[in-house]
This record gives sequence, C-alpha cells and structure tokens, in this order.
Amino acid sequence: MSTNASNVPALEIKDLHAWYGESHILHGVDLTVNRGEVVTLLGRNGAGRTTTMRAIMGLTGARKGSIKVDGKETINLPTHKIAHYGIGYCPEERAIFSSLSCEENLLLPPVLKGSSQGMSEAEIYEMFPNLKERKQSQGTRLSGGEQQMLAVGRILRTGANLLLLDEISEGLAPVIVQALARMILMLKKKGYTVVMVEQNFRFAAPLADRFYVMEHGTIVERFAANELQAKMPVLNELLGV
Repeated sequence: MSTNASNVPALEIKDLHAWYGESHILHGVDLTVNRGEVVTLLGRNGAGRTTTMRAIMGLTGARKGSIKVDGKETINLPTHKIAHYGIGYCPEERAIFSSLSCEENLLLPPVLKGSSQGMSEAEIYEMFPNLKERKQSQGTRLSGGEQQMLAVGRILRTGANLLLLDEISEGLAPVIVQALARMILMLKKKGYTVVMVEQNFRFAAPLADRFYVMEHGTIVERFAANELQAKMPVLNELLGV
C-alpha cells in the first residue's frame, strides 16, 4: 500500500501527543523514517519510547498530532486498519500462544491484503534454523531467543515492510543477539524499514542509520550513524552508556 514517490517517508510523525488515561506521556514527538532505513529510539526507561511505538499502532489512549505511513494519515484509524498499511509491531512481551506449536504460531496471522507477498515459511526457516528444528514444539517450550525469532518471523510472513521492534535483544544470550543483528542487516538489504527501541546500545549502534534520543516524552537529540562518536559525551550524559 505504498505510493510510488520514493521520497515520501515510510513513517512521518509530527507533534504527536499520547495519553494513558489521565497521564500525558508523549509531548509533541517529531520523527521521520525513510524507506529502507534502520532507525533506533534511545532513552532511559520511562522516556516514552515504547509509548511511541504503541501510539503508531493506535494502542494508547487518546492521541493527537499526525502519523503518516507512506504519506497517508493514520492518526484516527483503529489498530487493525493501521496494520493493513504494512506495519508489523513486535512488542516486548512477544505474545507467543503457548497452546500452539512453533509452526502454528508462525502461520497464525493472515497475509496483509494489498501488501507485497510476505516471506515464505521456507525463507523464515532459512533465516532462523532454530525454528525449523523446533517446528512441532509448544510455544512455551521455546527458549526466550527462539520465541523472539518466532515473534519477528510471524510478522515477516504477513508482508509487513515497516517493522517496529521493541527491545528485541533484552535478556537474550549473546549468540542469539548476534543472530538478531544478522537478521536486521539482512532485512535492511532486502529493503525493509526498521524502527527499534533498544536499551542495549552495543547491539543497536552498528545497525542503525540514524538515532533519536527521547527524554520525558519528547525527542531531545537526533543524529546520523556517522556522528555517533562525536555524540558519545551527550549520550553518556543522557543514557549513561
């Protein structure tokens, strides 16, 4: 469901405010992600990064401002309609169905209408050989890393091409984190657009094209990968990296 104009950003957020009940969490977030970019949202816990992801998907309370996906305004759409714009959201809690096998979890979501065909089962198993070995295993019997691979693989099967990944490396063994890093580089090569919320700076730093830093529900810094070294003193101050 994308327009032909390649200069239209994959995601453009302007003056985004979001609430949970009475709590005003986002205070005028501005953020642009171009097609094929990997962009990382940095910030301390409670800065508003996950709320930004949830607001894009319409999963917060009230929202106001502008959220354009491929140039189309989505701020007033319900979550199921937003998903049809080719957005795949991988929340921190992963949401694997414990009563279903690995393969049943993978095949559960439908392919999005109007999207380019999603990745095939074979392509996903090639990217994540662990999942192929555990095809018949129950969702809860998978390791944390395997559940994370399954959560991402499930999105890729739907045909989503804008991926919102929330803390995908958290609490995982280094070997799994390396596999996820390889996956992100592979997806980037295939032309996917990725927005990551990450606490693990060492994981995010080599992968991202650009960085945004959040504090108290607003963007306080933005810079490209080639400015990373120069920005380290500021990042140390803001994040304690």
